[in-house]
Amino acid sequence: MFHHRIASRDGQAVHMDEMTDALRALGHEVILVGPTRGGQQTEFGSDAGLIATLKRLLPRAIYEILEAIYSVPAFVRLYQAYNRHRPDFVYERYNLFMFAGLWLKRLTNVPLVLEVNGPIFEERSQHDGLSLHGFAAWSQGVAWRGVDYVLPVTEVLAGYVRNYGVPDNRIHVIPNGINPVRFADGLAGKDIKAEYGLQGRLVLGFTGFIRSWNALDRVIELIALDNAQHNLHLLVVGDGPARQEITQLAQARGVGDRLTITGVVGRDDVADYVTAFDIALIPGVTEYASPLKLFEYLALGRAIVAPDTPNIREILTDGENAALFATDGEHEDTFSNAILRLCSDPAMREQIANGAKATIEAQGLTWSRNALRVVEIVEKHLQDRDQSTPAAK
Repeated sequence: MFHHRIASRDGQAVHMDEMTDALRALGHEVILVGPTRGGQQTEFGSDAGLIATLKRLLPRAIYEILEAIYSVPAFVRLYQAYNRHRPDFVYERYNLFMFAGLWLKRLTNVPLVLEVNGPIFEERSQHDGLSLHGFAAWSQGVAWRGVDYVLPVTEVLAGYVRNYGVPDNRIHVIPNGINPVRFADGLAGKDIKAEYGLQGRLVLGFTGFIRSWNALDRVIELIALDNAQHNLHLLVVGDGPARQEITQLAQARGVGDRLTITGVVGRDDVADYVTAFDIALIPGVTEYASPLKLFEYLALGRAIVAPDTPNIREILTDGENAALFATDGEHEDTFSNAILRLCSDPAMREQIANGAKATIEAQGLTWSRNALRVVEIVEKHLQDRDQSTPAAK
């Protein structure tokens, strides 16, 4: 049984859909329990509608109280589904102020596995702000310590989990992955370079939500300073609040014709666009994240430029499957220099692209492998529990 609180169609929905599809492909029955989500007719990248509106309009403390109260109807729905289906285990995607899965475990003793993609208390404290600060921190600790297993997506994130008192034997790091069928190299249905008139240009590509910290402004500055020496073009696949800022900067630097922003594209079309990248960019990354775009870039064999941070080094090695740049702040031009290294050396671009392509199989970075690991963790747990339980007389 997969329990979630996802009502949007975005990156978190991708993770859920791919994991459930992978579990089903392995022959398991998966029961989804959660809010109604946008269907296929809903644009990929859309938010959670009413929920997003409430978050904008309500006082922060009221919204947080409502989040916690939501656990009550969520628990009722989850308990009813449990009684109807009697699942072998519950797989829950972690969210702050979410207690329903924990209550079900305490009531029924069903094994509970918690997928953690970020320390949401710390995230919201830093970016959105929290009113019920103490309650939020307590709720995160209770959730992480109360489940059978916590599945953080990076070793860095596992460090956060340990700091809340979860022992190592209940922590299993499972990074994000890729669906090789959806992102198979050579299956591109569109020639994106031709569609956007980019033939002959060296395309620097980025997929995702455009924010100021993505450092795309530095890419624009690089293109302007390059003065058409490498015939560079920035292709941004996505949208976001910094779109207008990036567009205005490109125009101000005289390289407006060297920037293309596609807006949000359908999930099934992303591979076509990434295939058009000569160099795939990860300009910045949250310190504990496992970026979905990274695995897409790898699967499609792109030459990757990424930050030299511990979470990224869990997957990438400089000179083998990526060109990594320092983020210590002492050398602000390291990002640009990493890009220029690849622009100036086609042989290195090809070597890194080939290394990227081989990484998926070498490290088992597929959703199918992730699903198999989850099943193995739960099967061992059930076996150990059965062996430790005295036989019924």
